Amino acid sequence: MEQGTVTSLIEEKGSIKGVQYRTKAGEELKAYAPLTIVCDGCFSNLRRSLCNPEVDVPSCFVGLVLKNCQLPHANHGHVVLADPSPILFYPISSNEIRCLVDVPGQKVPSIANGEMARYLKTVVAPQIPPELHNAFISAIDKGNVKTMPNRSMPASPYPTPGALLMGDAFNMRHPLTGGGMTVALSDIVVLRDLLKPLHNLNDAAALCKYLEAFYTLRKPVASTINTLAGALYKVFCASPDQARKEMREACFDYLSLGGTFSNGPIALLSGLNPRPLSLVLHFFAVAVYGVGRLLLPFPSPRRMWIGARLISGASGIIFPIIKAEGVRQMFFPATVPAYYRGPPN
Repeated sequence: MEQGTVTSLIEEKGSIKGVQYRTKAGEELKAYAPLTIVCDGCFSNLRRSLCNPEVDVPSCFVGLVLKNCQLPHANHGHVVLADPSPILFYPISSNEIRCLVDVPGQKVPSIANGEMARYLKTVVAPQIPPELHNAFISAIDKGNVKTMPNRSMPASPYPTPGALLMGDAFNMRHPLTGGGMTVALSDIVVLRDLLKPLHNLNDAAALCKYLEAFYTLRKPVASTINTLAGALYKVFCASPDQARKEMREACFDYLSLGGTFSNGPIALLSGLNPRPLSLVLHFFAVAVYGVGRLLLPFPSPRRMWIGARLISGASGIIFPIIKAEGVRQMFFPATVPAYYRGPPN
């Protein structure tokens, strides 16, 4: 293994032959290989020639570490449905809790001039559980506050001989559900199974055609987690629209019903049930549940109108995400021409 900073891909006649990289000593070298796997993360500077990088930044996470306090439910992650958007808490050691405050938009209050501390204390602090309040204020006062843009990018690869994209360089989703590593590890298993029977990687054109199967075979897990992350984030964000408020409350109460109503979404969330159709069914079950709550015991014209807008809003949330992921690849993968079930002859 050689370690260095890759500065560019080596391309010849539309095929990737290897990489140019810089060693720790500053020496510029080239490395050649029949297959180059590009996985240089969310800030990738190599992806541009391998995919169509339509990166959306819906929000930013502001991170703090809370010390010596107890979560309301020990050893569990917590999502606080705050205004304007969710706050996450989860344990990272026996006496530390990570807090991630979602701030909508691409700009966050400045840390340097004290705007961030003021925002966290006046807007966020009143909305967090009382058990965590003092530790939260203490973490702000210590000043170890970090920010990170939350990026979303559908997988839109250009099949390129000699190269393959992986990880956040290739596909991103809102980190609310923590699904990034699940998708990455699932992709690795898919790629491993595709490469395992091959003994010669030197025919770049044939290998590229074969590895197009990767983009289809990864879809059930990846698209389910991607769609769920994007949809949940939009549902959990606060809104002045009454229909959106009803959808948010319906989602929370639906999960609180337990049994299939919580096990189903959690199986989707964790990648244990990689079925996009199950996701769509649960999502609209939440919407129908919300409408049912509005219409019982006595429907009124106003409640019926809110219910209709709730269904319309739910469709407006999930269908654009599905469209970006690819309807055919998600629901009808067997119809995609480059779909292989085994290695080529």
